Amino acid sequence: MRFAFFGDIVGKSGRTALISHLPDLRERLGLDFVVVNGENAAAGFGITERIADSLYEAGVDVITLGNHAWDQREALTYIEREPRLIRPANYPQGAAPGKGANLFDAPNGERILVINVMGNLFMEQLDDAFAAVERELSAAPMGEVADAVLVDVHAEATSEKNGMGVFCDGRASLVVGTHTHVPTADTRILPGGTGYQTDAGMCGSYDSVIGMDKEEPLRRFTTRMRSARFEPATGPATVCGVFVETNPATGLARRCEPIRVGGELADSIPSDTGVSV
Repeated sequence: MRFAFFGDIVGKSGRTALISHLPDLRERLGLDFVVVNGENAAAGFGITERIADSLYEAGVDVITLGNHAWDQREALTYIEREPRLIRPANYPQGAAPGKGANLFDAPNGERILVINVMGNLFMEQLDDAFAAVERELSAAPMGEVADAVLVDVHAEATSEKNGMGVFCDGRASLVVGTHTHVPTADTRILPGGTGYQTDAGMCGSYDSVIGMDKEEPLRRFTTRMRSARFEPATGPATVCGVFVETNPATGLARRCEPIRVGGELADSIPSDTGVSV
């Protein structure tokens, strides 16, 4: 299976860029499945049904969320009838609508388990993310129920994301971090065969402060005063993500490479000459 995960979509600029580039990337990389984190898609805060539908129409298969999951109140009811929208799995049982993991059928006939969890270090305190992932991995083990497994770790601390990669090594195809909006340079395959990147980066304008117009964040840093709400930057966006090709016999990663296209950052697009392991 070949699939891609794209990091946090920030505002209209990020949505426009992903919708523009995704059809070409799906064809160019031969993607069987696409997952994106959409928790900042609606003006930087949450997601709406209209926005989600536009992403599905562009070729997105599943949308994951995070700490802004419920900023748009309609998401509380929309998620109940849309299985392709997933919120963190480590909300206390019965506290949040929707699901934190789901098994999906890819067009190539394989099944992929997508899990979304939120970290606890420097974040809202939810239940244990590691216990939640263990529960979901045990319910649909790779190689038995799922042909591939993707884990989106929406977390602030790089150590917590790194720890989740180690925790899942050999049991997931990809563990990838979101939330901090900056693509890390550690894309690799872990010793047990799991693809890993600490943060996928965002689909948003990098002429910004992590996707937001620079003026208000800078004012808060320099004066400790708030005078306006954060607004997403409107410049050309970079689409950031991770490409994985799995071994059909095991579901583990045999290729794991970064994706960056458009906007401020240098392009990085996997090619068919990429090295498989």
